[in-house]
Amino acid sequence: MSRPLQHELNDALAAVLGDMQQAVDQLAQVLEAERAALDARDSDALDQAGTRKQALMLQLEQLDAERQQLACEQPAVAAASTSTWSKVVQRLQYCHLLNQRNGSVVSQRLSQTRRALAVLTGHTGESELYGRSGELHASLRSQVLAAV
Repeated sequence: MSRPLQHELNDALAAVLGDMQQAVDQLAQVLEAERAALDARDSDALDQAGTRKQALMLQLEQLDAERQQLACEQPAVAAASTSTWSKVVQRLQYCHLLNQRNGSVVSQRLSQTRRALAVLTGHTGESELYGRSGELHASLRSQVLAAV
């Protein structure tokens, strides 16, 4: 392989990895914003964070496909950039933890909401909503909680 082509591949891979680092840093910021929106119960901010998170994940998938293609074309180029790649992977692992944390908050809130609905509707649990065949058995009866 000619030296100019080798240099061009190095530059291309460095650019892709640099773009990945920026996208992962932005993803971490979005996940922090998502957590703040969850804490503030701000549904608009939560929707914006979710939309931005999806866009960044798509961008990261595209960049990773480019990285893999460059690595396949010239394994020596990929080996030279392992430290940058390992930093990207570490940051992605951090983002994964942030996303799991946010998912846990959502799960807890959903459970609380379901329990509150169960009290209000008279259902004692989710399992009573569906029969064995998967049919919905919603009895939307209300129950008197107190009388004057």
